[in-house]
Amino acid sequence: MSNGAGKIRPHTIIALVEDRPGVLNRIASKIRQRSFNIESLAVGHSEKPGLSRMTFVVDADANAEQVVKQLDKLIDVVNIRDVSHEDIVAREMAMIKVKADRQHRSAIIDIAEVFKAEVVDVAPDAMIIEATGEEHMIDNLVELLTDYEIIELVRTGRVAMLRGSEVSHPHDDEDEHYERAPGVHTW
Repeated sequence: MSNGAGKIRPHTIIALVEDRPGVLNRIASKIRQRSFNIESLAVGHSEKPGLSRMTFVVDADANAEQVVKQLDKLIDVVNIRDVSHEDIVAREMAMIKVKADRQHRSAIIDIAEVFKAEVVDVAPDAMIIEATGEEHMIDNLVELLTDYEIIELVRTGRVAMLRGSEVSHPHDDEDEHYERAPGVHTW
Protein backbone atom coordinates (compact mmCIF):
# COMPACT_ATOMS: atom_id res chain seq x y z
CA MET A 1 0.00 0.00 0.00
CA SER A 2 1.27 3.41 -0.89
CA ASN A 3 0.44 6.81 0.51
CA GLY A 4 0.91 8.69 -2.78
CA ALA A 5 -1.89 10.79 -4.24
CA GLY A 6 -4.65 8.67 -5.74
CA LYS A 7 -3.10 5.46 -4.43
CA ILE A 8 -4.95 2.92 -2.34
CA ARG A 9 -4.31 3.23 1.39
CA PRO A 10 -6.18 2.26 4.53
CA HIS A 11 -8.83 4.53 6.01
CA THR A 12 -10.06 4.10 9.58
CA ILE A 13 -13.77 4.85 9.85
CA ILE A 14 -15.77 4.91 13.08
CA ALA A 15 -19.55 4.62 12.98
CA LEU A 16 -22.14 4.79 15.71
CA VAL A 17 -25.05 2.63 14.57
CA GLU A 18 -28.35 1.37 15.90
CA ASP A 19 -27.98 -2.08 17.43
CA ARG A 20 -30.32 -3.92 15.05
CA PRO A 21 -30.14 -6.96 12.78
CA GLY A 22 -29.02 -6.21 9.22
CA VAL A 23 -27.04 -3.03 9.94
CA LEU A 24 -23.70 -4.70 9.32
CA ASN A 25 -24.97 -6.18 6.06
CA ARG A 26 -26.22 -2.80 4.79
CA ILE A 27 -22.92 -1.12 5.61
CA ALA A 28 -20.84 -3.88 4.03
CA SER A 29 -23.02 -3.72 0.89
CA LYS A 30 -22.41 0.03 0.54
CA ILE A 31 -18.66 -0.48 0.87
CA ARG A 32 -18.76 -3.34 -1.64
CA GLN A 33 -20.70 -1.17 -4.12
CA ARG A 34 -17.77 1.26 -4.09
CA SER A 35 -15.33 -1.65 -4.69
CA PHE A 36 -13.41 -1.07 -1.48
CA ASN A 37 -12.02 -3.95 0.54
CA ILE A 38 -12.72 -4.14 4.27
CA GLU A 39 -9.34 -4.92 5.87
CA SER A 40 -10.74 -5.20 9.39
CA LEU A 41 -13.99 -4.71 11.23
CA ALA A 42 -14.63 -4.51 14.96
CA VAL A 43 -18.12 -4.07 16.40
CA GLY A 44 -19.25 -3.78 20.00
CA HIS A 45 -21.62 -1.96 22.31
CA SER A 46 -21.00 1.74 22.81
CA GLU A 47 -21.37 3.90 25.92
CA LYS A 48 -24.97 4.64 24.85
CA PRO A 49 -27.50 1.79 25.27
CA GLY A 50 -29.04 0.64 21.99
CA LEU A 51 -26.09 1.87 19.92
CA SER A 52 -23.06 -0.06 18.75
CA ARG A 53 -19.72 1.28 17.64
CA MET A 54 -18.13 -0.02 14.46
CA THR A 55 -14.49 0.57 13.63
CA PHE A 56 -13.55 -0.54 10.17
CA VAL A 57 -10.49 -0.16 8.04
CA VAL A 58 -11.01 -0.02 4.29
CA ASP A 59 -8.55 0.11 1.42
CA ALA A 60 -9.59 3.29 -0.31
CA ASP A 61 -8.37 5.96 -2.67
CA ALA A 62 -9.15 9.67 -2.72
CA ASN A 63 -12.88 8.86 -2.99
CA ALA A 64 -13.11 7.39 0.52
CA GLU A 65 -15.17 10.36 1.67
CA GLN A 66 -17.87 9.27 -0.79
CA VAL A 67 -18.24 6.00 1.11
CA VAL A 68 -18.62 7.90 4.38
CA LYS A 69 -21.26 10.18 2.79
CA GLN A 70 -23.17 7.16 1.41
CA LEU A 71 -23.04 5.33 4.76
CA ASP A 72 -24.20 8.46 6.57
CA LYS A 73 -27.43 8.30 4.53
CA LEU A 74 -28.33 4.88 5.95
CA ILE A 75 -31.10 5.20 8.51
CA ASP A 76 -29.34 2.91 11.03
CA VAL A 77 -26.17 5.04 11.01
CA VAL A 78 -26.43 7.64 13.77
CA ASN A 79 -22.99 9.17 13.18
CA ILE A 80 -19.94 8.28 11.08
CA ARG A 81 -16.44 9.72 10.84
CA ASP A 82 -13.25 9.01 8.92
CA VAL A 83 -10.48 9.46 11.52
CA SER A 84 -7.62 8.52 9.17
CA HIS A 85 -6.01 11.96 9.32
CA GLU A 86 -6.73 12.66 12.98
CA ASP A 87 -4.69 12.05 16.11
CA ILE A 88 -5.93 8.64 17.29
CA VAL A 89 -4.98 5.81 19.60
CA ALA A 90 -5.41 2.53 17.72
CA ARG A 91 -4.99 -0.99 19.06
CA GLU A 92 -5.55 -4.56 17.99
CA MET A 93 -5.81 -7.77 19.99
CA ALA A 94 -4.49 -11.13 18.82
CA MET A 95 -4.53 -14.66 20.18
CA ILE A 96 -1.79 -16.89 18.80
CA LYS A 97 -1.69 -20.64 19.39
CA VAL A 98 1.88 -21.90 19.05
CA LYS A 99 3.36 -25.37 19.18
CA ALA A 100 5.27 -25.46 22.45
CA ASP A 101 7.00 -28.55 23.67
CA ARG A 102 8.93 -28.51 26.95
CA GLN A 103 12.15 -27.61 25.13
CA HIS A 104 10.78 -24.39 23.54
CA ARG A 105 8.24 -23.22 26.13
CA SER A 106 10.54 -20.82 28.00
CA ALA A 107 11.77 -19.19 24.75
CA ILE A 108 8.17 -18.56 23.69
CA ILE A 109 7.37 -17.06 27.12
CA ASP A 110 10.42 -14.78 26.80
CA ILE A 111 9.22 -13.55 23.39
CA ALA A 112 5.74 -12.92 24.81
CA GLU A 113 7.19 -10.89 27.70
CA VAL A 114 9.17 -8.66 25.32
CA PHE A 115 5.90 -7.73 23.63
CA LYS A 116 4.03 -7.41 26.94
CA ALA A 117 1.82 -10.30 25.81
CA GLU A 118 0.30 -12.85 28.16
CA VAL A 119 0.22 -16.61 28.11
CA VAL A 120 -3.49 -17.38 28.54
CA ASP A 121 -3.41 -21.16 28.04
CA VAL A 122 -0.80 -23.89 28.32
CA ALA A 123 -1.19 -27.48 27.15
CA PRO A 124 1.46 -30.21 26.94
CA ASP A 125 2.10 -29.43 23.26
CA ALA A 126 0.85 -25.86 22.72
CA MET A 127 0.40 -22.39 24.24
CA ILE A 128 -1.95 -19.52 23.53
CA ILE A 129 -0.45 -16.03 23.66
CA GLU A 130 -2.70 -12.95 23.93
CA ALA A 131 -1.28 -9.64 22.75
CA THR A 132 -2.75 -6.16 22.57
CA GLY A 133 -1.02 -3.26 20.88
CA GLU A 134 -0.36 -1.42 17.68
CA GLU A 135 -0.69 -3.50 14.52
CA HIS A 136 3.00 -3.40 13.67
CA MET A 137 3.78 -4.79 17.15
CA ILE A 138 1.35 -7.67 16.60
CA ASP A 139 2.91 -8.28 13.17
CA ASN A 140 6.39 -8.45 14.73
CA LEU A 141 5.25 -10.86 17.45
CA VAL A 142 3.61 -13.13 14.89
CA GLU A 143 6.76 -13.08 12.77
CA LEU A 144 8.92 -14.18 15.71
CA LEU A 145 6.50 -16.91 16.73
CA THR A 146 6.46 -18.44 13.24
CA ASP A 147 9.80 -20.08 14.14
CA TYR A 148 7.85 -22.21 16.64
CA GLU A 149 4.98 -23.09 14.26
CA ILE A 150 1.81 -21.13 14.66
CA ILE A 151 -1.13 -23.52 14.86
CA GLU A 152 -3.86 -20.90 14.86
CA LEU A 153 -4.11 -17.12 14.78
CA VAL A 154 -7.02 -14.74 15.35
CA ARG A 155 -6.87 -10.93 15.27
CA THR A 156 -9.61 -8.47 16.14
CA GLY A 157 -8.70 -5.78 13.68
CA ARG A 158 -8.16 -2.14 14.59
CA VAL A 159 -10.17 -0.31 17.19
CA ALA A 160 -9.52 3.41 17.55
CA MET A 161 -10.38 6.50 19.57
CA LEU A 162 -9.43 10.14 19.21
CA ARG A 163 -6.74 11.31 21.61
CA GLY A 164 -7.65 13.65 24.44
CA SER A 165 -11.13 14.62 25.56
CA GLU A 166 -12.63 14.99 22.06
CA VAL A 167 -15.12 12.26 21.16
CA SER A 168 -15.59 10.83 17.70
CA HIS A 169 -19.37 11.05 17.99
CA PRO A 170 -20.66 14.10 19.87
CA HIS A 171 -23.40 13.39 22.37
CA ASP A 172 -26.70 15.02 21.48
CA ASP A 173 -28.31 17.31 24.03
CA GLU A 174 -31.62 15.56 23.51
CA ASP A 175 -31.72 12.21 25.22
CA GLU A 176 -32.91 10.03 22.34
CA HIS A 177 -33.35 6.41 23.34
CA TYR A 178 -32.34 3.56 21.07
CA GLU A 179 -33.90 0.20 21.67
CA ARG A 180 -31.93 -2.92 21.02
CA ALA A 181 -33.78 -5.28 18.70
CA PRO A 182 -35.65 -8.00 20.67
CA GLY A 183 -33.43 -10.94 21.47
CA VAL A 184 -30.34 -9.25 20.03
CA HIS A 185 -27.49 -8.84 22.50
CA THR A 186 -24.34 -8.73 20.34
CA TRP A 187 -23.28 -8.53 16.73
